[in-house]
Amino acid sequence: MKKISVIRLLAVCMTFCWVSCKAKKTIVDVKVNDTTQQQTVSSKVSSLKMLSFVQKVSDNQLYAKNIVGNMSFTLKTSDRNITTPGMVRMRKDEVIRLQLFIPLIGTEVGRIEFTPDYVLVVDRVHKEYIQADYTQLDFLKNNGLSFYSLQALFWNQLLLPGTQRVSENDLKNFKVDFSDPATYLVSLINGSMSYIWNTDPTTGRIHSADVAYSGGNNGTSKLNWQYSDFRSVGVKNFPATQVFTFYSTAISSRPNVQVSIQMNDVRTDSEWETRTVISDKYKRVELEDVFNRLMNM
Repeated sequence: MKKISVIRLLAVCMTFCWVSCKAKKTIVDVKVNDTTQQQTVSSKVSSLKMLSFVQKVSDNQLYAKNIVGNMSFTLKTSDRNITTPGMVRMRKDEVIRLQLFIPLIGTEVGRIEFTPDYVLVVDRVHKEYIQADYTQLDFLKNNGLSFYSLQALFWNQLLLPGTQRVSENDLKNFKVDFSDPATYLVSLINGSMSYIWNTDPTTGRIHSADVAYSGGNNGTSKLNWQYSDFRSVGVKNFPATQVFTFYSTAISSRPNVQVSIQMNDVRTDSEWETRTVISDKYKRVELEDVFNRLMNM
C-alpha cells in the first residue's frame, strides 16, 4: 500500500514538474515574443519620428521660382583673396548664374553659369569662355554634383543624387540623429558619397551641409556649405549669406577653395533671360583649371 502511495506521489510530482516546465517555457516564449514586438514597435516609432522630421526639413523649401539679388562675392585660396561686387540670378530647374562686376564702375568682368546641361565660365576682360559638361569637371564629378545637386545646395534644400528633386517617397532614405538637442543631423549615404545636414530641431531649417567623397584611387573630396542671414521670401526663408569651402585632390594647384556670397537683397524678379549668348568675338578656350581662369579674370 505504501509502495503504491509512493508511486502515486512520484507520478503527481512528475506531472507537476512537467506542467511547471511547460508553463515556464510558455512564460519565456511570451517574454521573448513581447520583447521582439516591443523592439519592432520601437523601431517603427523611431522610423516615423525620423520621417516626420525629414518632412519638416523638406517643407522649408521655397515656393518662389526665381531668386535675384546684388551680392558681394569673395574667392579665397591659400595664396589669393579676391572680393568683388556681383549679382545672383537663379531660376529653379533652369539656371544658377553668378555675375562679377568691377568695384564702383559696375562693369561685368565675368560670369559663372550652371545649367542642367553644362557649366559656362565667361571672361569678359580677355573675351574668352569655357563651356563643359559636368563629367569634365573633376571637382564636381568627384563630389557627385550635378546641376540639380548644386541647385539644392544653393537653394538650401536636401538633395538625393540622381534625382531632379527629393519627393515625399524619397524622404525615407534619410536618417536623423537626435542625440544632440542643439542640432539634429540628417544624413544620407549613397555609394562613395556621404551627406550630412545640420538642422534646427524646432524649425527644421538647414544651417549647413557636408558632402564627402572617398573614391580610393580617385582621391577624396569634401564640401562644406554654411547658411546664415535668412530673409523672408513669401512665407518661407532664404539664406542671404552662403559660404562654401571645398577640398579636392583633383585640384592639384589649389586644393582648398572658399567662396562667400553675401546678398544685399533677395528678390524674385522674373524679367531676365536664362541663357547667356556668347558673342562671336569671344574665343572658346580648352578646358583647364577653372579656378586659375577665375583668378585671372
